[in-house]
Amino acid sequence: MFEPVTIKDIAKALGLSTSTVSRALRDTHEISAATKKIVLAYAKEINYQPNPIALSLKERRSKSIGVVVSEVANSYFSQAINGIESIAYDRGYHVILSQTHESYDREVINVQHLASRSVDGLLVSLSSQTEDISHLTSLHERGLPIVFFDRVADEINTHKVVANNEKGAFDATSHLIKSGYKRIAHLTSSTQLSISIERLKGYEGALKANNIEPNSAYIKHCPHGGMIYQEMEDAIKELMSLPEKPDAIFVAGDRLSTGCLSVFKNLKISVPNDMAIAGFSNSDVLDLFNPSLTSVRQPAFEIGKLATQMLLQLIEAKYPVEEFEKKVLETDLFVRNS
Repeated sequence: MFEPVTIKDIAKALGLSTSTVSRALRDTHEISAATKKIVLAYAKEINYQPNPIALSLKERRSKSIGVVVSEVANSYFSQAINGIESIAYDRGYHVILSQTHESYDREVINVQHLASRSVDGLLVSLSSQTEDISHLTSLHERGLPIVFFDRVADEINTHKVVANNEKGAFDATSHLIKSGYKRIAHLTSSTQLSISIERLKGYEGALKANNIEPNSAYIKHCPHGGMIYQEMEDAIKELMSLPEKPDAIFVAGDRLSTGCLSVFKNLKISVPNDMAIAGFSNSDVLDLFNPSLTSVRQPAFEIGKLATQMLLQLIEAKYPVEEFEKKVLETDLFVRNS
């Protein structure tokens, strides 16, 4: 049976107390440089590895962080996760991923499971169904570090990292208007989601800036954010059956943008002849579509990195943090031929 070397074994071999060995390995200032050198050299020689479970019990740290997203396969989230991992692993933390698939119930279960696994903190992007955030509020009040990214909860006072959704939506809608379209529809996720609110504001702002009155019949919400094909198809059929049907559509989500192209293809709606489209998407697959899709690209990797840096700052802080920041990163508009 595998028996790992313990601090006791090192202490016995070197004729030192276990507390001296423990402090020397932790590199604390109470131990002389000479003693530290002897202990570290011996530990290296016998290939001593600290027991992570014992360490976590001692430090009350598991050196792991939980990540809650709607879907790992979503190109935005997969890039954000790469950003999260790039920081976490460098700092010695494991990343535990969970997917909500846009379900509030699943989000509650995932969050409770991660908390029960004693993660040191959570990185959360809310599901499109989430309105009640008491499952997060109670953990936050008990001192679990939580940082929100992309889809945030305003009610919880903590660090948040988002893209400039309003400006991204404003730029995409303005691009459609400059291209000569006047009747621009908007397909978005659930009404209460922070990204939906901000992107709707940008869309309406661009219309007003160009003296076009927003038309509520042109605004369609898909509560599952593109996870359910039928929701998107119904929304587009409703738009196409309006007496004055739209000539362009601004789509406010990664999953919705690619889903929308499938709906158009199935309904034999030609892009951009019957309908022009601009969307929010980080997917490189868009370049393969013909016509390809003009899209707002978010700095997903940077958002993931920054959110993780902020979370680790909370986890490793010696004193409770009381000043929180909301970081807003700029988006880019990739103009393609749709």
